[in-house]
Parts: sequence; C-alpha cells; structure tokens
Amino acid sequence: MAPPLPDFSQSVKLKYVKLGYQYLVNHFLVFLLIPIMLALTIEALRTSPEEIFILWKSMKFNLVHIVCSFFLIIYFLTYFFMSRPRTVYLVDYALFKPPRSFRVSFAGFMEHAKMALFTEPKSVHFQMKILERSGLGEETCLPPAIHYIPPSPNMALAREEAEMVIFSCMDTLFQKTGLRPKDVDILVLNCSLFSPTPSLTAMVINKYRMRSNIKSFNLSGMGCSAGLISIDLAKDLLQQYPNSNAVVLSTEILTPNSYMGKERAMLLPNCLFRMGGAAVLLSNRRADRRRAKYRLAHVVRTHKGADDKSYRCVSQEEDSEGHVGIKLNIDLMAIAGEALKSNITTIGPLVLPASEQLLFAFS
Repeated sequence: MAPPLPDFSQSVKLKYVKLGYQYLVNHFLVFLLIPIMLALTIEALRTSPEEIFILWKSMKFNLVHIVCSFFLIIYFLTYFFMSRPRTVYLVDYALFKPPRSFRVSFAGFMEHAKMALFTEPKSVHFQMKILERSGLGEETCLPPAIHYIPPSPNMALAREEAEMVIFSCMDTLFQKTGLRPKDVDILVLNCSLFSPTPSLTAMVINKYRMRSNIKSFNLSGMGCSAGLISIDLAKDLLQQYPNSNAVVLSTEILTPNSYMGKERAMLLPNCLFRMGGAAVLLSNRRADRRRAKYRLAHVVRTHKGADDKSYRCVSQEEDSEGHVGIKLNIDLMAIAGEALKSNITTIGPLVLPASEQLLFAFS
C-alpha cells in the first residue's frame, strides 16, 4: 500500500509559496519592466559615443520640433498632476465621553423596564434576552430623559442631548488639533433619528460663529450607513476645493426615540442603542500630512439588499412556559450570500490586492 501523501496545507514552506505568489502578482508590472530596462541599458552600453552623436544628428531636430515637443511634455505633465485625485488626510478625531452619572447597568436597565412595562412581562423578558446577547458592557450610557420613570422624550431634552454630545466633540477636536472655528471650510453632520428645525448644523455654526460661506450639510434618515456616507461626501467635496478642511460629526440622539410599547421590533433599539458621538477632521492640505493619523484611501459604499430584508430574517417564538426567544429564518443565509457576493464584486477591486482578486476570479 502506497504511503499517504504529506499534508501540504500544514507545511511551513506553503506559507512562503503564498507570500511569493502575492509579491509576484502585486509587482507584476515591475517584473515585466525589469528585463526591458536591462536590455535597453545593455544596448546603450554597447553603443559608442560617436554612434550616439551620429544618431542624434540624423534626427534633424529644428526649432519648431523642439518647441512642440516641450509644449506636449508640459501639457501632459500639467494634465497628469491636475487630474490626479487630491490626497485626503484624517488629521485627528474626538469622541464623546458621557458623565458617569449617565451610566446604565444591566440591572438598572431591567429595573426601569419592569417599572415602565409592568403590564407587559413578556416584553420585559424579551428585552432582557436581547440585552444579554447585545455585547454591551456595564459602562454604557443613556441620556437623562430616558433615566426618568417613565421616560420623558420631549424636544427640549432632545436638544439638550444634541448640544451636550456635539459641542463636547467639537470642543475636544478644536483643542486637540488647534483648529479655529473660522478655519472650518466644510461641515457635515449626520443624525438619523433626530432632525429638528433649525438644523443641527445651523446649531453648530451659530454656537461657534463660523464663517457665513461655510459649506454645511445635515444628513438624516440614513440609518447605520450615515457615517460612511458623511465621510464619502466630505471626501468628494475636498476633491473639488483645494487647500480646505472638513469636519464630520456623527451621532445619534436617543431622547425622542424611547419606545415603551409592545412591538418587539421597536423594542430592539432600546437594548442596542446608547449615547455616543464622534468628530473627525479631514484635510487635503499638504501641511497636514506630517501630523495626520491616517490617509483616506477608499470609502466603502453601502449597498441595498440585506438591510431591506433584515426584519424578515428575525422572528420571535414562545415556548410552552411562555418564554420568548429569537429565531433566525432560513432565508437569512440566502440574503447574507447575496450581500457577500455583491460586496466582493463591487468593493473588492477597491480594497483587495491584485493577488486576492486573481484568486477570486479563478474560484
């Protein structure tokens, strides 16, 4: 009986084969140009200076040819440098840190839920199951309006929460970066669930007395993709306006969105959403290159598909003892597969190296 073949997948040498393959594919053009450059160099070394001088004289360049050649060279160089996308830098960022008095522990949250929904024990048990599986810690925070019993979600308290989160982020960002409010060229703010009039961007501009010609954008109703959309919008604007900077604010105001009803799908945000906010300074100025934390390469765009069908994938079941549990429907895998295929084919060329794209194409 022939001896079994060794397990090549466990071989250490296979690791170096893969690394060599990735290096070869990612630098394919370089390896292609090396023999061409070597051949030209060898041919130039074999040619004597007299032969090079005779070749130069045989071309018979006159003044018109020289001027036209210089014009074409300068034109193509100018077009190349002008058409190149401007580099966008993430200079710094600031996060909102709530006071410890806003902290809500699991025990405190469930105690408030029992008191607010004392006639709905199944809804309370449902929220407890969700909270146990949410991944949240004991240090998360909720705004003061939701600490009341019962909660008091009104417009005035929602404004107070927005001012607390947004102004805290802006103050910290200005302190960390040394940026003055008058120096902000672009302001993008996203908050999906709270969209008052005057807008939140107007609130920020009036608070810090920013310039009257600042380009401001207030995004709402875009769900979890709002943060990426805001960064993408700021990046596109910085491509059009040279020597500019942009401040992107991302938050979610919870005060007006506390739900005390029976609908299970609407009880989920009570267990998953907490206070938070972030302010990011983006810039396309070369002077900010040294102090920038990151260089913005590609913004991953979101696609429809899984989000539109997510509610069909989750259902509630009740056992013989009356306990409520969560069940994933069978079409979840199909929806996830479609989303994965769409993301790989559309986003893959933006973020995957050439070696991985080639492997995906073969598979």
